[in-house]
Amino acid sequence: MTETMNHCVVYIHGKGGSADEARHYAPLFPGDTVIGFDYQAQTPWEAKAEFPQFVDPLCGKYDAVRLIANSIGAYFALHALSDRPIEKAFLISPVVDMEQLIRNMMAGAGVSEEDLRRRGEIPTPFGETLSWAYLSYARSHPISWTIPTAILYGAADALTSYETISAFAGRIGAELTVMEAGEHWFHTEEQLRFLDAWIRERR
Repeated sequence: MTETMNHCVVYIHGKGGSADEARHYAPLFPGDTVIGFDYQAQTPWEAKAEFPQFVDPLCGKYDAVRLIANSIGAYFALHALSDRPIEKAFLISPVVDMEQLIRNMMAGAGVSEEDLRRRGEIPTPFGETLSWAYLSYARSHPISWTIPTAILYGAADALTSYETISAFAGRIGAELTVMEAGEHWFHTEEQLRFLDAWIRERR
């Protein structure tokens, strides 16, 4: 008689999201426990302190833990959970080059590196606050990730270029799937159908 494995799937939302979004993924993992992580971290260094406190007990309780992480939540997870015994990760529109993203925002706001270094933080007209500490951290803490990973990317993603995501996927040995009609936020009926099928084929 084969023993039933006790699996857990942790969902980590993106900016403006919530742990309640985990309910969408529960039917995709029948028989598994799907848990949304309602984290408070706003920076990768805060995530490095907070995320393991949530995930470590689950790794001890379940036979296997899988991860679904979205956008900035994926970026935080890549920094905070790289050395945890996670069986597999599904990354949806992950932010994988924060330095480049910050530099793009600086260019859009007309902020020079010297200005940011001198002032520390600079609010932008588009609602984001540029941070010298954040830029410095991104530069000095490159992502190191060896967990088996599948990445879903929308060709119309305005935050991350295809060249950036493709290079990252190649560097960590991840499987990259591109949805031509996809955006950074997978939210339309067509996009969600694609996302669900993508997970079902790889779970």
